[in-house]
Amino acid sequence: MNDKRLQEAKKGAWLSLLVNSGLAILKGLIGWISGSRALIADAVNSATDVISSLAVLYGIKMAHVPPDQDHPYGHGKAETITALIVAILIAGVAFEVGLSSFQSFFEPITAPSWIAVIAALLSIIVKEGMYRYTSQLAERLNSHAMKANALDHRSDVWATGTVLVGILFSILGQAFHIPYLVYLDPIAGIGVSIFILIMAAKLAKESIHHALDRVLGEDETRELRACAQKVHGVKIVNELLARQHGHYVVVDIKIAVSPFITVEEGHRIGKEVKRNLMLQFAYVSNVMVHVNPYNDSE
Repeated sequence: MNDKRLQEAKKGAWLSLLVNSGLAILKGLIGWISGSRALIADAVNSATDVISSLAVLYGIKMAHVPPDQDHPYGHGKAETITALIVAILIAGVAFEVGLSSFQSFFEPITAPSWIAVIAALLSIIVKEGMYRYTSQLAERLNSHAMKANALDHRSDVWATGTVLVGILFSILGQAFHIPYLVYLDPIAGIGVSIFILIMAAKLAKESIHHALDRVLGEDETRELRACAQKVHGVKIVNELLARQHGHYVVVDIKIAVSPFITVEEGHRIGKEVKRNLMLQFAYVSNVMVHVNPYNDSE
């Protein structure tokens, strides 16, 4: 399952990398040819997405490295850290896009040509398709890095949509001799930067939340607790904490057993609890079991 997950995740990351590279080149060239500030800004956004895709690819690969002496719980948080890096990169490009668009107000400006509209429309269609594909893949694989990548695709859809509106009104403004409408192209660039900053902040907040050893809620651990409780010899589950480590969880569980059995028997019950949890729940990578003596007050 782990190898299959890795292959699926890598396939999704490579596809994102290739798509982002193609769109960055396409929008950059057409933005330069057509004279669209907003499309050039969007091309810079796509170029940053290439770096983001590389970071996601590395994070996914690291997350599947087996546990070692320095990382006994595995490397699952590499995906969460990658998602945070992606958020920082997105914020950086948003600032650059906004600054570039603002500076254009102090320079001579003309409306872009119609080829910019075609490039923007093509980008929206491709990015929406990538969002749907990556989002479904992220949900299936429970990958924070892939979720970040999907969110990046969706932000690009809205960003390029804003660019498209700005380009269209800028062209119409020049055609009908309405000078102020020509400036909607750089205004769209500023709008894109603000939107991307909001998305980056949301992504960073979620990534930090997961990085700080988030523990699954009671509703999310109810099945885990019920599974442990069914093991013969377990009187009661005193405590169960499931810590999230990227795409998997590590379970810390305290069980109570009869105080009149041997240490060996208690150890066997603990091993059975661990075995059952790891067999029945694919997302559980390890289980730490603490055995307590049971008393009637519990």
